Amino acid sequence: MFTGIVEETGEVVTFTETAEAYRLVLRAKVVQSDMSIGDSLACNGCCLTLVAVDGDLLSFDLLAQTVKLTSFAELKPGSKINLERSLAANARLGGHFVQGHIDAPGKIHTLEERGKDVYLRVSIPEGTGKYLAPKGSIAIDGISLTVAELHEDGFACWIIPHTREVTNLSQKAAGNTVNLEFDMLAKYLERLMAKE
Repeated sequence: MFTGIVEETGEVVTFTETAEAYRLVLRAKVVQSDMSIGDSLACNGCCLTLVAVDGDLLSFDLLAQTVKLTSFAELKPGSKINLERSLAANARLGGHFVQGHIDAPGKIHTLEERGKDVYLRVSIPEGTGKYLAPKGSIAIDGISLTVAELHEDGFACWIIPHTREVTNLSQKAAGNTVNLEFDMLAKYLERLMAKE
């Protein structure tokens, strides 16, 4: 379980396909300080299991299905990646409950400064808009954000400049793919209300 409050942006060192799996190697300064093999780390919002540590290098194995359903296929050496360690039981919940289970990829439609703030509009796959509500929560690449506007093909959020600077949004532009995790309460409500 995570909160969507990014602790740091790591840097992709390599992302390769091996005979066994896809291997992602990241360089991190903050999160690696107290991580052990088997720990979970949200990487662009996707919960991954740490399989190797070498100084400030962290390695993860990814399933082909994970690569297919996320934006990881677009990663290259030097890409910034949002990192968050799993939530400690005694920690403050600064964002919202984020599971690290990506629901769908989204495409950035607009990412631009408007006045002193940053406007981010994301296009989403058909049929997923039902999980969004004005002032509701959304995790974009693991960043806990508030939905400001609903559109027929997606949604928009307003972002403070600090969030853009300290996350991978500093490298993003229109046309880029992002990982989306919709609010789990909406998904549970849909399941409860479904006719069986």
